[in-house]
Amino acid sequence: MVVKIERMDKKISFIGVGPGDPDLLTLKALNKIKTADVIIWTDSLIPEKILDFSKEGSQKIKTSSLTLEKITSIMIEKFQEGKAVIRLHDGDPCLYGAIKEQIEILKKEKIEIEVVPGVSAFQVAAAYHEAELTIPDITQTIILTRAGGRTGIPEKESLKELAKHNSSLCLYLSARHVKSSQETLLEFYPPETKVIVGFRVSWDDGWTSLIELKDMEKFSIEKNLIRTTIYIISPAIGNSQNRSNLYNPAYKHLFRNK
Repeated sequence: MVVKIERMDKKISFIGVGPGDPDLLTLKALNKIKTADVIIWTDSLIPEKILDFSKEGSQKIKTSSLTLEKITSIMIEKFQEGKAVIRLHDGDPCLYGAIKEQIEILKKEKIEIEVVPGVSAFQVAAAYHEAELTIPDITQTIILTRAGGRTGIPEKESLKELAKHNSSLCLYLSARHVKSSQETLLEFYPPETKVIVGFRVSWDDGWTSLIELKDMEKFSIEKNLIRTTIYIISPAIGNSQNRSNLYNPAYKHLFRNK
């Protein structure tokens, strides 16, 4: 007799759980965590208290020491057992989440995929400092990037090329390259440009600080910043001279034409 296993969820979900604070989980992410049978999570980047919402008896598998092949083989095995499987990523999965290579392997097994977005560290760090990163006539652009390292980046996306825009620039995965990054940024941004530095943003032991670009390397060395750090370099931070048109009484638009 063949017994057909009914899965609780007929797809595997890749879930962005934000930078650390459980209160920043989306409702969809929270519901997925509450109902999952198997939770595969990046334990080096996600605080364990995110898993406090999981149901009793759920299996929790850490991935910090596992290879791509091992992670995906576990996902496939558990899914084929009829389990509701979710894969947790810090921040938002579309940013440096390495989800594409995982998804391609799962799709070869005819497994349907769902990606649930999450809050990113740059948003939380900016919010902590009440910063708006797009100020009229200052910059209307936010660049999310990282310094070149072992992984490398396309030459057209080098920090030097991106810094030429003098826009709000969010540097991920770059604490180990802070010296060269600061040198490059100072070619295009004034030394007094404000920089938000965030370490393990929204974790219990995390913090953010507002400094000037000229002090970025010195500050990073003093704080021994090596990983889980974000830098937001922006001419918009601390600039309150420029007003948007949106609420200007002299500006007419679709909802206020008189």
